[in-house]
Amino acid sequence: MRSRIRKRWQRWINHRIPRRDHQILSQRNVFILPTGAGVIFGLLLLIMLITGINYQNSLIYLLTFILGAVFVAAMHQTHRNLAGLELTVLSGGEGFPGDPIPFRIRAKAGGNDALALSLSCEDTRIDQQHVLKGEPADLSLALVPFERGYFRPDRIRVETRFPFGLLKAWSWLRPVSAGIVFPDPIPAPESASTVQDGEQTSQARSIDGNDHADIRPWREGDLSQRVLWKRFARTGEMVIADWEGEQGSPQWLDYEAFRGVDQELRLSYLAYQVLDRMKTNRPFGLNLPGQRIDPDEGRAHGTRCLKALAVFGLEKPREGEPLAFGTRTQDASFGPGIRSAREARS
Repeated sequence: MRSRIRKRWQRWINHRIPRRDHQILSQRNVFILPTGAGVIFGLLLLIMLITGINYQNSLIYLLTFILGAVFVAAMHQTHRNLAGLELTVLSGGEGFPGDPIPFRIRAKAGGNDALALSLSCEDTRIDQQHVLKGEPADLSLALVPFERGYFRPDRIRVETRFPFGLLKAWSWLRPVSAGIVFPDPIPAPESASTVQDGEQTSQARSIDGNDHADIRPWREGDLSQRVLWKRFARTGEMVIADWEGEQGSPQWLDYEAFRGVDQELRLSYLAYQVLDRMKTNRPFGLNLPGQRIDPDEGRAHGTRCLKALAVFGLEKPREGEPLAFGTRTQDASFGPGIRSAREARS
């Protein structure tokens, strides 16, 4: 019964406050109720009124009506604190599972200053935010996702208890914009890319007595462990050993290199390799089914590859859809995957 009532309430709220990145608060979507202190204050007023009626005491009447007027004035002021407030989602952030992802929100006051605002979503909250009339304020609410993909909070609550804390007025912002959660990086095993870059030239079939390897000239981005240092010491020629079955270019991070592994683990391996290449500033490309990012280097290139891994196999959430893909699977105790992600990024 309780869950049915809650579902009906949520449907009513979603109908009254549609999903959009720009929200103007008004009487239609601002709600107000007494706080715990306000309920006690009202009960005390009622007791004082009954006492004044019982004893026919004019001073008690006067004090009761003055405090009652304060309560009514506080109700109007608390509601006006949110009335006309404009909220705009500027952008959703990027990050890894278990790390805070900031959502930037611009607030612009209506006809009055909006004071002592609180923004919250689940366990995350920021308090005492002041938005003065004519001075837009940029607020940042950091939310924690737990799965890769598009990350979009269902509702961000905007609340105020100004001026006396006797009443609370609140509303919600239901953003369309989504953040990006990268795959949880997990150290990848040794693997050979299946991508050929077409730049291999002279290859010989025998290397220092080994019959199952090819050689090629060294290229930027090749691992130093694969250089034939003995040959380099003898001839001064820097060549690379491509053992039989390792025919792909080391510049490519390849989805198909991890055969027999499920999709999420492959993406985690690739995310780890991207971070490793970004740390050493080595050029690399990314090969995914249906998508290929050409080799490059630098932070912007690495972020582009991480984004491609984050949204691989997912559709971008549309405006009318409910809660986002790949989000809100909450686990109080972070698993080993998230711990390894933090170790990989440290």
